[in-house]
Amino acid sequence: MENGSKKRWGFQGNQELKKAAAITIRGVLNTLLSNLSEEDQRPVIPLGHGDPSAFPCFRTTPVAEDAIVDAVRSANFNSYAPTVGLLPARRAVAEYLSGDLPYQLSADDIYLTIGCTQAIEIMIQVLARPGANILLPRPGFPYYEAQTAAKNLEARHFDLLPDQDWEVDFESVKALADENTVAIVIINPGNPSGSVFTYEHLKKVAEMARELGIMVISDEVYGQFAFGSKPFVPMGVFGSIVPIVTVGSISKRWVVPGWRLGWLVTNDLNGILHKTGWTVSRGNKPSQFTLELDYVYLIGVVESIISCLDISTDPVTFIQGAVPEILEKTKKDFFSNTISILRECTDIIYERLKDIPCIICPHKPEGSMFVMVKLNLSLLKDINDDVEFCMKLSKEESVIVLPGVAVGMKDWLRVTFAIDPPSLEDGLGRIKAFYHRHAKKE
Repeated sequence: MENGSKKRWGFQGNQELKKAAAITIRGVLNTLLSNLSEEDQRPVIPLGHGDPSAFPCFRTTPVAEDAIVDAVRSANFNSYAPTVGLLPARRAVAEYLSGDLPYQLSADDIYLTIGCTQAIEIMIQVLARPGANILLPRPGFPYYEAQTAAKNLEARHFDLLPDQDWEVDFESVKALADENTVAIVIINPGNPSGSVFTYEHLKKVAEMARELGIMVISDEVYGQFAFGSKPFVPMGVFGSIVPIVTVGSISKRWVVPGWRLGWLVTNDLNGILHKTGWTVSRGNKPSQFTLELDYVYLIGVVESIISCLDISTDPVTFIQGAVPEILEKTKKDFFSNTISILRECTDIIYERLKDIPCIICPHKPEGSMFVMVKLNLSLLKDINDDVEFCMKLSKEESVIVLPGVAVGMKDWLRVTFAIDPPSLEDGLGRIKAFYHRHAKKE
């Protein structure tokens, strides 16, 4: 530049996005992976994320693979899809989900998304407005925090109680909610807790949300992954009590997270999410003589969802085209085999953790792919918190475990058990060896 001066440009990166990305599980796991020792030739044991698709025992059903091939070769799905999704796919999802509900969903209740994460992103964007807040579980799935941070929606955290099967602490919810609260998020089966809520507990959540005048966002991406004493109950069962938006996908149950096909569902028997109209801000009814500032036009939630989809990217069309065949033709033995492996892995992790004194497991997991365990740091001589535990574990044993701070609970760990059983045994054996190396001498 002239005279050695530097040009001042009028743009820069978005600092808020950097902050939001730092919250994500991927960001934390990438840090741990970058800490692996190049000298350790053993295979890395991935106990940090919920994607068992790399293991042959968790391979998806040939029905799903064939459906994708058929959709591509048909040449019927090479064009853009409607922003809400292909009608046959939406009908198939409605039929699939209605099997567990006391009423029938229609295609108009279904909106297809790029995995469950886009469904979450859309709902946060739809609900975000100046001064609004949303109630999120602690521990929880940090993608919600990342999205609320990016969309300037205040996140308030209510507790899940580890000594009560990770049930919702209703008193903390009521203490947090105010006139600006828009929704409460429930994750069932639980990520990261591994819990499964009972019918009675979910009904109580619905009744409380109705009392507070807020909707329920029910994250059921691990729906049907229940292998303990409690059956999975979809929150939509209570759609007559309170408006509910359910988010889910084929990612987990079919073990195809990379296919990125999810859905957003309105379980709203009273039509509350569709309502639009004028609300008076100064006690006047709208008329030709009313000033514009005297009233405000309220946009319905469904209308806003559709508007958001209109400016968003769509799921891949040929995967949408394969959805009816995937949902309708997958045999029950595929699902039962997956549950059987998860149940075996649950038994392994629950028993093996008993041999590691610094790790306390409050409850045997009953659903999803995870278990939350508490660190007893007083038994370790040179580890001060959960992050240091996970960093040293990755370096010394090539085992990746997610520090609890990433999901809202410092000095806890989220451990994934959805890997092949021999690898799980190997990983837990390495954690035990790690404990003995760092244990305080008596």
